[in-house]
Amino acid sequence: MATTDWIILAFYFVASALVGIYYSKRAGGSMHEFFLSGRNLPWWLAGTSMVATTFAADTPLAVTELVAKNGIAGNWLWWNFLFGGMLTVFFFARLWRRAGIMTDVEFAELRYSGKPAAFLRGFRGLYLGIFMNCIIMGWVNLAMAAILEGMFGIPHGQVMLYVGLSLVLTAIYSALSGLWGVAITDVFQFVLAMFGCIVLAFIVLALPEIGGMSGLVAKLPAWTLRFTPVIGDGADTGGVVGALALSVSAFLAFIGVQWWASWYPGAEPGGGGYVAQRMMSAKDEKHSLFATLWFQIAHYCVRPWPWIIVGLASLILYPNLAPDAKKLGYVYAMRDHLPVGLKGLLVAAFFAAYMSTISTQLNWGTSYIMNDFYRRFLKPKENEKHYVGVSRVVTIILMALSLFVTQFMDTISGAWSFIIEAGAGLGLVLILRWFWWRINAWSEIAAMLAPFIAYGYVKFFTDIQFPVSLFLIVGFTTTVWLVVTFLTKPTDIAVLKKFFERIHPGGWWKPVANSMPHVKQDSGYGKLIIDWIAGIILVYDVLFGTGKLILGDIRSAVMFFIIAAAAASILYYHLSRIGWEKVAE
Repeated sequence: MATTDWIILAFYFVASALVGIYYSKRAGGSMHEFFLSGRNLPWWLAGTSMVATTFAADTPLAVTELVAKNGIAGNWLWWNFLFGGMLTVFFFARLWRRAGIMTDVEFAELRYSGKPAAFLRGFRGLYLGIFMNCIIMGWVNLAMAAILEGMFGIPHGQVMLYVGLSLVLTAIYSALSGLWGVAITDVFQFVLAMFGCIVLAFIVLALPEIGGMSGLVAKLPAWTLRFTPVIGDGADTGGVVGALALSVSAFLAFIGVQWWASWYPGAEPGGGGYVAQRMMSAKDEKHSLFATLWFQIAHYCVRPWPWIIVGLASLILYPNLAPDAKKLGYVYAMRDHLPVGLKGLLVAAFFAAYMSTISTQLNWGTSYIMNDFYRRFLKPKENEKHYVGVSRVVTIILMALSLFVTQFMDTISGAWSFIIEAGAGLGLVLILRWFWWRINAWSEIAAMLAPFIAYGYVKFFTDIQFPVSLFLIVGFTTTVWLVVTFLTKPTDIAVLKKFFERIHPGGWWKPVANSMPHVKQDSGYGKLIIDWIAGIILVYDVLFGTGKLILGDIRSAVMFFIIAAAAASILYYHLSRIGWEKVAE
């Protein structure tokens, strides 16, 4: 890079550090300020922070690899998560804000009772906050290292030094500023990252080898431009070669099972993790719902197309890349075709994507360790200053642990399918625990353990592959947790009453609701189902309409946008008539 590029990159790092320093005093007031920004985030800030977190350094590379192997349709491997995400918007966003808790793990002792509830809270706090969190950050660290190797040719033995330096800076501003600083830098980083990706897409299209969008379309095989996978078995794929081809059973597993049955970081059924953290940080229920709605729209409609365009162009620019190196086509496009200034901007954009994800993981993971283990079981009576101080130390320790874990990771190819399979069946409990009084802590514990048994059986004693394996694992897990539920005692009635009075959800709460006639349950679930369907239609039609517009198919684009406008009208009509509750803190 030229001197100008380095100046731009240095400016980005300085700006990120200044945000941390600016918000350090505000974050130091209490754990609620440090982890929940005082429950005062507006919807646009909370929602943008969610989408910035899901935009990691490896995301454009992963999309490039999907497009290179299976065309545009390859993105359905993550586009299918919209069904669950939109369910969170309309059925759970308000409930999470209403709960008034600090972490989604704390929900265990709000909803359940006794030692099983305490065990569930403490175990999940450490499991998610340390083990799962460090694995996620380790993978993100590896991705950033791969980008720096491909971009600058840094030797593999040295590249982690540079990743470590950016990780240290991220940990410092996260430890200083808490969620306020994380959220503000998320917005800055997301805007920078998206601007850089859009600029790269335009520059790549303008290359003589590509010849604009018309040249790109003309030079690519038709299968790469398909928006939907080929559904069928064997000859039923219609002879399409290369496109994402799913058997009927695999298609049904993705569309009909995965999104509601499996736990996956950032796409938990019913909301959870950093998504729940942002919902609980919103000003009120209205801001919580709109933050999550904006997240779904930005996640699926705003982000993908600049990456997809570069991914398609990389098939022409770098046709001889090995299958496992296809994702590096994105990095090589940056390296080979960006002029001075813009190269520094794109590198800064990738650091922004990396740091926005890491900062959230650090703050989110620390919230579990502090709120659900340290404060709950070790030091329950200390003052807020003490907890904030320890939180800052834990943030730095998590940073060091993630860097240590990264040293032992070469690749985690297939880890995403393992995580989905190892959590298959848990999702139904995470959803129903809000709406069915009979579910207890043992139900959730059983649903966490049972998938591992079924997963072991599938892998060692059958030839069933993911995602078809979900049918067996989900069926086994559901049977196990239902049996455990009815063989164990219900949650203590006093705890159920307290939960019902605070949350007053709809659903199957008759034994509790009959004893509390003064509490009015939520209603209008028919409208919420309509809104859920309308939200799915809105996002998919804007996504496809934008794609058709970019590819020059104006007639199809107009059709998609008209349908999207109709869906948006339904949402506007219903949401403008909701009686929003003011949550008492």
